[in-house]
Amino acid sequence: MTTLAVDMPAVNPIYARRRRLDIVIRVLCLGAALFGVSWLALILFTLFWNGLAGLSLQVFTEMTPPPGSNSGGLLNAIVGSLLMTIIGVGIGAPLGMFAGTYMAEYGRYDRLTSVVRFINDILLSAPSIIIGLFVYGAVVVPMGGFSALAGSLALAVIVIPVVVRTTEDMLLLVPNPLREAASALGLPRSLVIRRVAYRAARAGIVTGMLLATARVAGETAPLLFTALSNQFWSLDLTSTMANLPVTINNFVQSPYDYWKQLAWAGALIITLAVLALNIGARILGAERTSK
Repeated sequence: MTTLAVDMPAVNPIYARRRRLDIVIRVLCLGAALFGVSWLALILFTLFWNGLAGLSLQVFTEMTPPPGSNSGGLLNAIVGSLLMTIIGVGIGAPLGMFAGTYMAEYGRYDRLTSVVRFINDILLSAPSIIIGLFVYGAVVVPMGGFSALAGSLALAVIVIPVVVRTTEDMLLLVPNPLREAASALGLPRSLVIRRVAYRAARAGIVTGMLLATARVAGETAPLLFTALSNQFWSLDLTSTMANLPVTINNFVQSPYDYWKQLAWAGALIITLAVLALNIGARILGAERTSK
């Protein structure tokens, strides 16, 4: 019997080189992703392992303990953080939304918009400690002391650029034919923005506000220069107020084991709150995409 030799087509050397390069790049990307995720998983594991051990009902029902005490909680710090975060977001979010609306709707092609966008990008990337020092000089020194109001203003300054960026980006994604159709019906520009543009971009704008809230929820540096902290129950915005970030910073440096245990519990509470806000933002973003 005779066998027929079948000539296999020669592999293109260029294709083979690109194929090898593609495999190398894929392996490097996968390794980098696993490297980053492994560190995140290690941090979360350590945080949950130590934080859950110190988490109990008294953490949410009792005040921060005095030095050397083995009983106490973080009630005043949790309430203070919530209060300052709500005030900061309440001040910064509307200002950011209005600024983003101007940049996307009224001044889209103005030279001033480019200047505002440039300044906003600088604020967006500025270290929070710089913002804390600015508010210290602008508010704390004239008021003659630290206060929760100064801390809220520092958080508001951090919130503004995040909301400005997301509001502008979301409004720019709204199709112009929607605005033109509303204008053709005789609606003024303000109603077109409120009833058409805002409704179309609502999920994205709310997502930006949630992300801004998640960012300021655990900020420590600006509060060290503005609100400071104390170990008492206080709702006076003109005086120092307990808050979780500064309390954690103080407790973790103390020689008392119970204070360190509370610091881990406080860090876990902040982490869970930030994760919840980010998950909420993801859900809103997915709903906007599906629509």
